[in-house]
Amino acid sequence: MQSTPVVIMLDTDGTLCFGGHTLAGKHKSGDFEAGGDIYRVKTDEYLTRIEKNGRLLFESVPCSTVRGFSLNDKACAFTLAGLRSTQVTMELEPEVDYDIVIDGVSAGVSRSNIASKLNFSVELNYTPKTIKITRL
Repeated sequence: MQSTPVVIMLDTDGTLCFGGHTLAGKHKSGDFEAGGDIYRVKTDEYLTRIEKNGRLLFESVPCSTVRGFSLNDKACAFTLAGLRSTQVTMELEPEVDYDIVIDGVSAGVSRSNIASKLNFSVELNYTPKTIKITRL
């Protein structure tokens, strides 16, 4: 009997881990509850997507693995792993400036659009990167 891979879980520090860039095929989670919120994850070789309470929270193209994901009203932090250059879309707050730092180096300030989407790219190439996004 084949086991179902875990595509979302809570780490020992209470942060979220999700995705699966090393998994073959398509995988979905059922409803995953954490901190009173409901999360759903979909991942395959083309994308990783997580929704929080029915709204987009994070999406990467191509797929990635996210560890240590934490989010509050001022900042978001996580480690991103994948095989190549990855485009990330996050739904945060509409028309707000965010400082994006990748592995301790500023990637600049980016503004979310009117639909609350913040987009940025990360060069992974098999090397996990630590991402910190701070609301300005």
